[in-house]
Amino acid sequence: MAALVAIGIIGGIRLNLTPSEPLGLWRIEPLRRDSIVGDLVFICPPPTPQFQKAWQRGYLRRGLCTGGFAPLIKTVAAVPGQSITIGDTVRIDGAVLSASRVSKSDGQGRPIIPYSGGMVPPGHVFLHSSFASSYDSRYFGPIPISGLLGLATPILTFDP
Repeated sequence: MAALVAIGIIGGIRLNLTPSEPLGLWRIEPLRRDSIVGDLVFICPPPTPQFQKAWQRGYLRRGLCTGGFAPLIKTVAAVPGQSITIGDTVRIDGAVLSASRVSKSDGQGRPIIPYSGGMVPPGHVFLHSSFASSYDSRYFGPIPISGLLGLATPILTFDP
């Protein structure tokens, strides 16, 4: 069993058990260009106090990224230079991002503070998932592309 896990990790195969994207097996495909809006990516969250708190609240799983977090599967919604405005929904360069309602509390009723908005800085991306309870850039803001592992390609997945 350990050998199969090691082969999967080396081969870029990951198991997604979170509902932000379909459950199942995914492959990390190398990205040999700058990320663009619409890319579905695997990215490691930075090891910051904000992500440590998110892990303690159960928003993130343990994994092989720096800080001990599992990679996230999210869609790139904005790239450097784009303007993000957060209200009841997310606006990117003035246009409402589909399925981007911003919650005031998490599933346990605890307050969750949304990102304050602003320009996506160089070397960062703004990430999104259409899953309503997704922990994404609506709450943590743009994150560094230095954690980008590659494109997320489904192998064997299903929607819960």
